Amino acid sequence: MVEDDINNFMNIIIKNRFLLYKGFKFKCAIGKSGIKKNKKEGDKSTPRGTFSLGKLYYRKDRLKKISTSLNIKKIKKNMGWCNDPNNTKYNKQVDRNKIRKSEKLFRNDYKYDAFIVINYNTKPVIKNKGSAIFLHLTNNYKPTVGCIAIKKNDFFKLVKVINKKTKIKI
Repeated sequence: MVEDDINNFMNIIIKNRFLLYKGFKFKCAIGKSGIKKNKKEGDKSTPRGTFSLGKLYYRKDRLKKISTSLNIKKIKKNMGWCNDPNNTKYNKQVDRNKIRKSEKLFRNDYKYDAFIVINYNTKPVIKNKGSAIFLHLTNNYKPTVGCIAIKKNDFFKLVKVINKKTKIKI
């Protein structure tokens, strides 16, 4: 095996609307506008590149303990993710009581019952380059506004075997 193959074996690969990782092959949804190298805020595309993974967020009121080695965080009612490029908290978790222009994390639907932050546009955060790119849940594989979405059962199989060093290649 060449070094790239070895490194990719540790990466989650997104290819042809499938998520591939160590023998797993899960159907997935991507952004409505496809995958783009030069993503912009609101363009409904999924960013192309290789990214590290952040925390796994979950709804304690809807899910039991999650088996994973990732850092986890419980979603609270006031949590959001800032999608206002003019705010200093752009592309960061925020308190929706203080910053209204943000993606609501405590949702009525199931999509964010559990999700993993994809560390896109995080270090440094660049204004208008895109925010709130997550690996989250879906029931129907409808296109997302930029995230990657998989079925709940597939998500929980995946989080058991990935770790803090796992990257995602889109």
